[in-house]
Amino acid sequence: MTDEQTPAEDAAFEADDASQEIEALKLEVAALKDQALRALADAENTKRRAERESNDARAYAIQKFARDLLGVADNLSRATALSPRDSQDPAVTNYIIGVEMTEKELSGAFERNGLKKIDPTKGEKFDPHLHQAVMEQPSDEVAAGGVIQVLQAGYELMGRLVRPAMVAVAAKGSTGPGAPAEPTAGPNPYASNGADTGGAFDTKA
Repeated sequence: MTDEQTPAEDAAFEADDASQEIEALKLEVAALKDQALRALADAENTKRRAERESNDARAYAIQKFARDLLGVADNLSRATALSPRDSQDPAVTNYIIGVEMTEKELSGAFERNGLKKIDPTKGEKFDPHLHQAVMEQPSDEVAAGGVIQVLQAGYELMGRLVRPAMVAVAAKGSTGPGAPAEPTAGPNPYASNGADTGGAFDTKA
């Protein structure tokens, strides 16, 4: 404190310095907090990216293997569909049961590894992202654009389409449930309102 400064003036200068220092510290804390939040966000993004890449790698690694096994699943499905279930031969019955158990176990292995079957029901709306129309035919049981029959089941692996379901689709004009009604003729605005004009126009002003 100089001789010219009073104690009050000196206290004011010290308070001003302290206030500036506090403001500087607040700015520094805000900057550090922002850096910490950014670092946390980057770490979270890195974690998510690593998880996504890991899932992608896993999916791509088994995709070819899964696609190769689809033929096996198709053959087992055909075998069970065409098996003589009314056979009285115990050997044939046991054989059919074994094939069905094998198909069921293979289906379970698919599901456990993220490979899901795409098997639309009759009448389900055709989805170009999951289905492939191999034929189109008129139907009185399914509305236009609906699935009539599944010719070959499709599969998707962890949300990625491995093979679309091959389906027959109801053609335009099909009259199954849900089909739009045929438009009916509305009232003729030029028809007579009940008075018989004889077909002549009234030319009176």
